[in-house]
Amino acid sequence: MRKENSTALRSGIRDGMPIGIGYAAVAFSLGIAMRNAGMNAFQGFLISMLNMASAGEYAGVQVIMADAAYIEMALVTLIANARYMLMSTALSQRFSEKTAFFHRLIVGYCITDELFGIAINQEGYLNPFYYYGAMLVAIPGWSFGTALGIIAGNVLPARIVSALSVALYGMFLAIIIPPARKDKIVAATVISGFALSWCAPYIPFLKDLNAGMKTIVLTLVIASLAAYFFPHQEEDSNEA
Repeated sequence: MRKENSTALRSGIRDGMPIGIGYAAVAFSLGIAMRNAGMNAFQGFLISMLNMASAGEYAGVQVIMADAAYIEMALVTLIANARYMLMSTALSQRFSEKTAFFHRLIVGYCITDELFGIAINQEGYLNPFYYYGAMLVAIPGWSFGTALGIIAGNVLPARIVSALSVALYGMFLAIIIPPARKDKIVAATVISGFALSWCAPYIPFLKDLNAGMKTIVLTLVIASLAAYFFPHQEEDSNEA
């Protein structure tokens, strides 16, 4: 069993290495945003180490910059990270029934899109040590990348910092463009989100809300309408 776990750990480290490198690059831009919010390198490192969630962290930083209430912070991060609950449920089904609770608990600490992707594609039952291996390189990449972004933001010229701040938006475009190109409903939902966000300062109800509450209201309304009128149709697994 120890040999099997050791092999799984090394495989996880190997497969997680490119993810960790990618996380460091993306987290660098997140660090720039945190620096603009007045955070120091240690604070950024700690936040990223405890919250392995790019969209959720960025949303949280925006709420902090807007000086919003704690309840808004909780709602925004809950909405931004809701998909991880589905991923956790799906991943839990890949463990053997004999897998101890604490293994499931540790894996649940670091559910991300990329780690979920490599884990769910493993054949047979998922060995938790495989996931641990991927976590060993993904977490430092994300945490140190954030801290380095904050440090760089404090020493680089203002123009370069401003340019690097835009890089984080590129990450979100990379997330939403591929599914939008494949599904017209997703594309329409994304465009509606951009349009309503731009119009929000001129809409009677929304213009009186702060940035955090606007994000919550628009996300809930647009996502709910899309889900109600255009429910996702699962493919029939019995079709040839």
